[in-house]
Amino acid sequence: MLRVFGRIGVLSFGGPAAQIALMHRELVEQRPWLTEQSYLRALSLCMLLPGPEAMQLATYAGWRLRGVGGGLLAGGLFVLPGAVVIAALLAIYVTWGSVPLVQAAFLGIKAAVIVIVLAALRGLAKRALTGWADWLVAGFSFAAIFAIGLPFPLILALAALWGAVQAKATPEAALPAARPDWGHTARTAAIWGTLWLAPLALLSLSGAGLLAQIGWFFAWLATISFGGAYALLAYMAQTVIGDFGWITPAQMIDALGLAETTPGPLILVTQFVAMLTAHSQGGFAMALMAAGIGLWATFMPCFLWIFVAAPHVERLSGAPRLTGALSGITAAVVGVILNLSVWFALNVFFGRMRPAPDILPALTLPELGSVNGAALILFTVAALAFFVARLPLAAMLAFSALAGGVLALVGL
Repeated sequence: MLRVFGRIGVLSFGGPAAQIALMHRELVEQRPWLTEQSYLRALSLCMLLPGPEAMQLATYAGWRLRGVGGGLLAGGLFVLPGAVVIAALLAIYVTWGSVPLVQAAFLGIKAAVIVIVLAALRGLAKRALTGWADWLVAGFSFAAIFAIGLPFPLILALAALWGAVQAKATPEAALPAARPDWGHTARTAAIWGTLWLAPLALLSLSGAGLLAQIGWFFAWLATISFGGAYALLAYMAQTVIGDFGWITPAQMIDALGLAETTPGPLILVTQFVAMLTAHSQGGFAMALMAAGIGLWATFMPCFLWIFVAAPHVERLSGAPRLTGALSGITAAVVGVILNLSVWFALNVFFGRMRPAPDILPALTLPELGSVNGAALILFTVAALAFFVARLPLAAMLAFSALAGGVLALVGL
């Protein structure tokens, strides 16, 4: 297990789809650790839960093989390689990020990130928007977050309620006959919930202001992280930039671009944000402490969800209301990711934005005179490399960074 899940963790580039395919090959095709049906049921369960579904799928597979210890081993190995790379990238970023040539390379990465998010949006929309009702939910969620400023958790709750109400009931006979052990479930939830939140409470009691704030914020994000990392990033950016003032929009886009280059779940971008925030106040030592706190707050609940829900996988995978709620959330996520795409594009293509409170409370408009021509060129180059030349994601990011450097060298 150490060898197999270690290899999965090191090679898990390319987002959830590639990671899920890699695990299928390792766990189902190449060795008889999971059957096809148990793998698909586990995947359905992980899609119902908040958090990165690929990391939770690895945790479930480890739990099936060797119980809680196996789950900790598999889930931990899925996250740790990427976490080490993120820490190294943060050190490079804060040391050389202000060098003009490096800034030009980051502009290329930012332009490439817009292309990546648009590609994710296109793929999700094809799968999720199957009828007029789904399109309406997606349109509502985009308008609600982009123009009105409704909180992301409220949008998810409304979409889940809509999906659950629309779902068709399944006869009770279709559900497993065995009664679940709710006592064991409650004990598991109490143990892992305490392990997750007790360190954060101790941070608050010790007076570690910023570190405690980082921990509680990312713990809150972990409970509402339905729909994948891209859906969560819009809310995260809105909060850490607008409400907390931890980082700038440019740094947020850099964080996502660097997280795209690492193995493991994309939500490791939270570690980069935590480290960058802490580094500005306490240097590398505080940044490393923030990294540990951010990782703990973000990924400990993944173990909680799996260890609580895994014994009930058969029942949960056949629950129509839960499935309907997930469908509603997925449709809303399309609109949320569209908002993320527009937000990224406006902040990369334009140097200045202005609020439009007389029109809609949350709407911001670009100042057309601040357009960045180099960013538009680099976006076009990245789009051609990804959609026409079909370069792999990592190669496209590297090519875009190189193109940014070239434009700087020729004076553009």
